[in-house]
Amino acid sequence: MFHDRAQIHVQAGRGGDGCLSFRREKYVPKGGPDGGDGGHGGDVVVLADRALRDLSALGRLKWLQGGRGGNGRGTRKHGADGDSVEIRVPVGTQVLDANGRLIADLTTSGTRFVAARGGAGGRGNARFATPTRQAPRFAETGLPGDERDLVLRLKLIVDAALAGLPNAGKSSLLRRISNAKPKVADYPFTTVEPVLGTVDGPDGRQLTVADVPGLIEGAAAGAGLGHEFLAHLERARLLVHVLDSSEGDLEERFRTVDGELAAYGAGLDERSQLVVLNKIDLVEQPPRFELEDKRVVRVVATSCATGEGVEELGRALFEFCSVDDAEPASEDDLPEFLEYRPRARRGPRFRILRVDRGYRVVGTLPPRAELEDALRRAGVKRGADVEVGGETLEWQ
Repeated sequence: MFHDRAQIHVQAGRGGDGCLSFRREKYVPKGGPDGGDGGHGGDVVVLADRALRDLSALGRLKWLQGGRGGNGRGTRKHGADGDSVEIRVPVGTQVLDANGRLIADLTTSGTRFVAARGGAGGRGNARFATPTRQAPRFAETGLPGDERDLVLRLKLIVDAALAGLPNAGKSSLLRRISNAKPKVADYPFTTVEPVLGTVDGPDGRQLTVADVPGLIEGAAAGAGLGHEFLAHLERARLLVHVLDSSEGDLEERFRTVDGELAAYGAGLDERSQLVVLNKIDLVEQPPRFELEDKRVVRVVATSCATGEGVEELGRALFEFCSVDDAEPASEDDLPEFLEYRPRARRGPRFRILRVDRGYRVVGTLPPRAELEDALRRAGVKRGADVEVGGETLEWQ
């Protein structure tokens, strides 16, 4: 089954805690603080991979977490950074946040996108030593990493896409012109998911052609199967509009599909179209398509049963999907590395310091529930002393 959508919860790794340590040697009784810093938490990265075709690998993956940073140690030893984790997705995948806002569009192979940044490591007590405070008895705890829900949406990047009403013969046509083997049957909605095929040219060139489920009236509003798969037509350089020539009234059925493309938007109603009059073996004479439209670049009559017109269609595909027509992408348009920095959270700012007797909260105090949750995540245990606002409390 073709999967073009996935939802996943990502959580970057927490930073390691700073170390509270003092140098103790036989002949150096007061060597001073030597606690090292904690390591940074691991990031969660989304990587566009040319080898993948859909998001099926993420179907069962609901939660992904980066590695935790290592804690600092004595003798100024810093903790190791947490391991980053990668989510490999097909080229053409869009990343949206929980509110549906687009935050990344991975349109080139190898593009990396930092979806969640790991938390910073806490500083060891050696970092707090000053001429007036030569024996600091506190160190910082590591900060938690970013945490959020992501929605992944795949929009196929193809040279041409077959569009038309159900049972127009799109799947049969794709079998004829490419190496794809889609299901073919004499009933509507045989195709229920996009199928990709590669068309080989005489000069060694190749084109990628997609067959999407048939469109019905109201598809742009969610009727039939069209609402979910119209998005796969957005990035096609050429629309191949397939009409069943045996049913007659070609212009009216052309307007039906064209109206759904216009209702969906995204410039589909302005895309160049190659009209294919299919199933001409079922009529005595090839029909005439008399609709004048500047978007129609050519009209080709074909028969998948006899092979008539199939070779002409292949030549037309390579003609109108020429490499020279593709606009070269600039480095600014297609960055190799993206980093998502969420908006800063509003509210009080505070830090939790680890001291030799327990914990100390510095900065603007948050609400009680938030403070208790932060202390639990910092590792506070029952019976530990917590210094808050000049008062020392025992954690229960």
